[in-house]
Amino acid sequence: MDDGTGFEVLIGHMGGPFWAGRESAAWSIPKGEYGPDEEPEDAARREFEEEFGRPVPRGEWVALGEARQSGGKTVTVWALEADLDATAAVPGTFTMEWPRGSGLLREFPEVDRFAWCVPQEAAERLVAGQRVFLDRLREHLADGRGMPGRDGS
Repeated sequence: MDDGTGFEVLIGHMGGPFWAGRESAAWSIPKGEYGPDEEPEDAARREFEEEFGRPVPRGEWVALGEARQSGGKTVTVWALEADLDATAAVPGTFTMEWPRGSGLLREFPEVDRFAWCVPQEAAERLVAGQRVFLDRLREHLADGRGMPGRDGS
């Protein structure tokens, strides 16, 4: 599906029983929380590695800013030009009681799959509070700034 933008973004389908079977607004940009002693860039790198299970590709990061999510979490996002195999992800896991009230603890992947999507498709899949980052990336690219090369040029 080509939406004329000439680029794709990597997004992940949230893992666990709540998101199973959902597609619309059930995908996310790799993200996580950080404390006062961790820089946002360090947290982004750590979270990508935890959720994707692979190191962050080399290259220059493009800051896309912050957005407050409906649950109150503030998300800070960067873009990076890279060629990753979405099927090579080895996501981290979390443990929760499931079914609720059963007393049984089960392990689920944080993200159960990743996909490359053109911005229009990603907007349909992403949780609403993260769609603003697609607009910001489009604006960045439309301004002629392009994505920096992997060598930082």
